[in-house]
Amino acid sequence: MRELKKGYQQEFEEIFKKYSDKNQALLPCLHLAQEKWGYLTEEIISFLAQKLGLPKVEVYSVATFYSMFTLEKQGKFVIRVCVSLPCYLKGSREILEAIKKELNIEEYQTTPDKKFTIEPVSCLGLCDIAPAIMINKKLYGNLTPQKVREIIQKYKEGR
Repeated sequence: MRELKKGYQQEFEEIFKKYSDKNQALLPCLHLAQEKWGYLTEEIISFLAQKLGLPKVEVYSVATFYSMFTLEKQGKFVIRVCVSLPCYLKGSREILEAIKKELNIEEYQTTPDKKFTIEPVSCLGLCDIAPAIMINKKLYGNLTPQKVREIIQKYKEGR
């Protein structure tokens, strides 16, 4: 808890002050924690439960309900592949297979160098440019297996 308090206590306090209803503060706090640490640890969940006066199980259930939160450490670049029906019909399965082959990992795995994680998601809301992926917060659409390999190569090279 020491690292948590030292690092971002003030940012959490600002969220706590902004929302009079503690339940309303939970999602912004989870987003902040996810952004700062990359995943939600047991320590963070306990801290938020205590500070918000919520049962730990409630914080945990909210954190596990939303697909944008994770309880496990992920790679530097999280590749979210939309597998909704519109993306599937436009070739998301081929896109997912190309990414898995390019990175030599399976769904929900992280590369040994901790650089990439693949995460299928039910919808990115990008049906008009299907098939689509999101790498961290950057969106890519109208993909082909070749385009997605080129995108990943740029991330591998640090561009």
